[in-house]
Amino acid sequence: MTRYALRHATRYAYAAPVDLAQHLLHLTPRAVPGQRVEAMAIEVSPSPAHRTEGNDHFGNGVTWLSVEASHEAFDITLEALVQVGFPAPPRPDATPAWEDVRDAADHPDAAEFALPSAGAPADPAAGAYAAASFPAGRPILAGLLDLTGRIRRDFAFKPGVTTITTPVSQVMTLRAGVCQDFAHLMIAGLRALGLPARYCSGYVRTRPPPGQPRRQGADQSHAWVGCWLGPAHGWVDLDPTNDLVVRDEHVLLAWGRDFADVSPVRGILLGGGKQTLEVSVDLVEL
Repeated sequence: MTRYALRHATRYAYAAPVDLAQHLLHLTPRAVPGQRVEAMAIEVSPSPAHRTEGNDHFGNGVTWLSVEASHEAFDITLEALVQVGFPAPPRPDATPAWEDVRDAADHPDAAEFALPSAGAPADPAAGAYAAASFPAGRPILAGLLDLTGRIRRDFAFKPGVTTITTPVSQVMTLRAGVCQDFAHLMIAGLRALGLPARYCSGYVRTRPPPGQPRRQGADQSHAWVGCWLGPAHGWVDLDPTNDLVVRDEHVLLAWGRDFADVSPVRGILLGGGKQTLEVSVDLVEL
C-alpha cells in the first residue's frame, strides 16, 4: 500500500455578494477494496447554517451545505490521509471475449453503466474509434488496454481547448483535451459497443517515482475510467490520459455515469454575478 497526504483547496470569488447558497460536494474519498481512508476532513468558509453528510445513488460520500450568510467568496478545503494499493488485474488472456462481456451487460453491477448518458453518449464516431481495439473474439482486457494506449498516443493533452461541457463529438474532431475529455471519450466508445464503463474522479500522484515523467492532469482533480470485465472479474480502472492501469498512483473520490454525477462542487446561488475559480491539489506520497 502507498500512503498519501491529500490537500484539495477550492476558492470561488464572486463579483457581487451571494445572499444564499446551496452546495453539493463530492469530495469524500471512497473506502473500497484497495483504498483505505485513515483520516479526512472538509472545511468550508463561511460556515454553513446546515451541513449534512451522506451517500448518493452510486454510494459516493457527499456533503450537502446551506450557506445563509452573505458572502463574496466561498472556500472549501479537503485534507485526507489515504492508503492505496488496488490489486493487479487478471492476465488479459484470462479474461472473456469482449462479446461475452457485452452480452452479460444486463448484470446488476454493470447495467446502468452500459447505458448512454449526457456526458458520455454512445457516440458513433467514438464507437468506430473504439471498435479498432475489439476485433472478434479478443479478450476484453486486451482490448481495453489497447484502447487506453491508443487514446494516450492519438489525443494531445491540451488544457484550455475544451470546457466541462465540450461534447465527445468535438473532442473526436479536436483530437485534444484534458483528462475529463479522454475519460468521456473512452466511456462513450465502450458504450457504443455495448460495454459497461463508468467515470471515476479523484487524483493522480503529483510527483511520480524517480525517472518517470510527471503525470498529466495532476494539478487539479483527475478523471479515469472504470471498465467491467464481466461477472467473474468485476471492475478494473484504466487511465487513458497517462496510459496506466490504476494501482497505487491514484486516489479515488467517486464514480458515476459521467462528470455531472461526480462534480467535486455543485451549487445554486442567489446573487453573486460573475465568479472566478481557483483550485490547487497536492497529492504527496508519505
